[in-house]
Amino acid sequence: MVRCKDRTLYTGVSTDVKRRVEEHNDGSGARYTRSRCPVELVYREKAADRSAAQKREYEIKRMTAEGKQELVAKYRVRTAKRRPRRRKGSLVAVG
Repeated sequence: MVRCKDRTLYTGVSTDVKRRVEEHNDGSGARYTRSRCPVELVYREKAADRSAAQKREYEIKRMTAEGKQELVAKYRVRTAKRRPRRRKGSLVAVG
C-alpha cells in the first residue's frame, strides 16, 4: 500500500515492491497514482502466492479508510521495533 501526494492510499499486488514503487513515482505505474506522485510505501504483506495476494488486496480495498489507517499504524510500530541485523565483523556507526 502506498500513500500518494494527496494523502490517499493505493493498494496493489507486486512481486517486486521496490520496482513497483519506482514505477508509480516515474509515472509508469497505475493510472490512479500518475497524477498523485510522489508515492511512499506505507504497508506491505507477504503472501503465499499471487492468488492469496489478490484475495488479500480485495479485502484491504473493501476496508474503510480508518481500517486501512490502522494497518499502516500497526506496520509502522512493527517495523520501528526491528533492529538492523549486524553481520559478524561489520562496523556500526554511532553518532
